[in-house]
Amino acid sequence: MALSLTVSAMSTFTLANVSIDDFLAKHWQQQPLVIRGGFEHFADPLSPDELAGLACEEQIESRLVYRRGGEWQAEHGPFDSYERLGERDWTLIVQAANHWVPEVAELVKPFAFLPKWRLDDVMISYATPGGGVGPHIDRYDVFICQGSGRRRWRVGARGPHREFAAHAALLHCDPFEPIIDVELLPGDILYLPPGFPHDGVTLEASMSFSVGFRSKSPSELVSALADHLLDKELGNELLSDPGRPAHRQQGRIDATDFARLRAQMQAMLDDEAVLADAVGAMLSRNKCELDLQPLQEPYTSAELLEYWRQAPLLRIGGLRCFYVDATVAAGVCYIDGSRYNFGPACHGAVLALCDNDELDYAALAPWLEQPELVQALAQWVNRGYWYFDD
Repeated sequence: MALSLTVSAMSTFTLANVSIDDFLAKHWQQQPLVIRGGFEHFADPLSPDELAGLACEEQIESRLVYRRGGEWQAEHGPFDSYERLGERDWTLIVQAANHWVPEVAELVKPFAFLPKWRLDDVMISYATPGGGVGPHIDRYDVFICQGSGRRRWRVGARGPHREFAAHAALLHCDPFEPIIDVELLPGDILYLPPGFPHDGVTLEASMSFSVGFRSKSPSELVSALADHLLDKELGNELLSDPGRPAHRQQGRIDATDFARLRAQMQAMLDDEAVLADAVGAMLSRNKCELDLQPLQEPYTSAELLEYWRQAPLLRIGGLRCFYVDATVAAGVCYIDGSRYNFGPACHGAVLALCDNDELDYAALAPWLEQPELVQALAQWVNRGYWYFDD
């Protein structure tokens, strides 16, 4: 089954020539895949000049990568000029462009067969002929969507590839034999799982849109749990061991004591509500700035409901809204790192809120008699998390 999506600003996206089930079974986190014409009639959602405008902003993460005298160079933005770089061999990269440009955020929707908590961001690169960032290995999954122009990609097999710092801000890998050597045209997609070395070189001035998906490491998960326990003052009970036998070797942590200590930690991992709150808060927290535009004249709850009847609410790009199976029946959700509990009566409202980027009044109407929910909605709109498209 192909996945298609009609978007008025950008024609029709079609993830074609591969079924979603086959892709997930044979390629996701396993093998690279070239999807020819993956986006039908693709048009760049913004121009190179507009991308350069984003790179002028202090709060938006951007980089320039180029070579000078045969050596790789990298600079972090903001940038206000590119004339010194000439007409060849440089690349401008902007991270989390989906947070700032609604048309770029639309690129995420065709990949809704993957959970939103895995989404990292949409990175955009503009490159002049010969431009690229060098051979490297990513630790995340990425769909590289070719926009205007042409770019040649070489992909190697997984293996023990040596990595080294070509520059303080550039980690490269040694040359590799390609298992894929392809020229991407507008609308083509290259999917890369983690661990495959790859190198893209621009053949003519071009735009690329990389939709990245990243999981979490055990250290990140344990750290998030520890932070949550400290913040909420949980897990402070000390080890209790009445009736223990006399200890004979003072320097020894014996197997029984070690098992007791491990059981203390395991008890926290086995507490689904505690773990859900820790993971929900971590996964909903944004690593990059959001394009928040707080209202100068905040809505009251009544004003919000009245206006909402006339126009849908749209979620800003990049806002992370999740629920966890362990706590959703209690009406709990996690938005931008914060936990909200609306009670079991709002279970359905939480599903509608987190599952949809656009909220019609009718979608939440059954729960709008719940004052805490309506107050939170007004708070979020006033803060700039959701907005009316005027």
